[in-house]
Amino acid sequence: MLLTFGGRSYALRAGESVLDVLARHGVGLPSACRAGACHTCLLRAEAGDPGEAGQEGLKPALRASGYFLACLARPATDVTVAPAASDIFTPATLLRRERLAADVLAVWLRPHRPVGFRAGQHVTLTRGDGIIRPYSIANLPSEADRDGMEFHLRIYPQGAMSGWLATARQGTELSIGIPTGQCFYLPGNPTAPLLLAGTGTGIAPLLAIARDAQASGHRGPVILVHGASEPDRLYLGEQAPRDCTAATGRPPARWRTCARSRGEDIVAAVAGEFSALADPMATRAYLCGGAGSVTRMRRALFMAGMSLRAIEADEFRPVASR
Repeated sequence: MLLTFGGRSYALRAGESVLDVLARHGVGLPSACRAGACHTCLLRAEAGDPGEAGQEGLKPALRASGYFLACLARPATDVTVAPAASDIFTPATLLRRERLAADVLAVWLRPHRPVGFRAGQHVTLTRGDGIIRPYSIANLPSEADRDGMEFHLRIYPQGAMSGWLATARQGTELSIGIPTGQCFYLPGNPTAPLLLAGTGTGIAPLLAIARDAQASGHRGPVILVHGASEPDRLYLGEQAPRDCTAATGRPPARWRTCARSRGEDIVAAVAGEFSALADPMATRAYLCGGAGSVTRMRRALFMAGMSLRAIEADEFRPVASR
């Protein structure tokens, strides 16, 4: 079997993903999570079938147009692929930025046309030179229409995207990808407890989900848990419950922070909060942050009796240069 990309053909080994074969031949394709979550490696099939696995989680319109995720796609036939078309990206302008902590930056981008998203989803941001990274959206659609789309990102000193955004001038142009991810509030059970737990900047989309739920009339208890390695990385402080209250008139039922350096374990905290609920089996959980932490929190909730179908998660995976 042959994979053709950029006018050159490469032999596909059995079970090898499109991303793997391109990397094996030194073809630099943007990627981040390598697990089908971030959609950074989106490609388009021009001929042949990339396989169903590579289209898992994509919107029907994208699937119909031949788009697939290179990290998941394992073609069973010859296939010719190309980069994603520019029309699926939305040009945007950097409005402003604000330091929330020594290594956390908030940025606001004004898209040149509406970007339909649900609170809690993520998009890719692309620089003019093609550098691309996934980031979760930190505000609600109504707020984005008014103030621009908000993102919280950890700054890496040599970060190709985060370091660049930390110094980019107001008015700088970049592109926003299609919103993806299933980690968002779904109406239907307005009295169910909501348990939202995140590490690092993973708390930002969770706070947006909590505010979206309450603004949608959710009446069940909303519990927010934020974990970090050090207290100074719990960068929202007491601002999170105030934001919920200001947006909806109702504070969360509980706001809890955990710092490993203080001997506080977010995994144990999440399991404890779940077990303490009056109706734990009706709970929906939303988890966001580093992949290791999310995996451990999901496992702890499952072991405590929670169905995996009731857990939505968004895992952040490291990229060589953020």
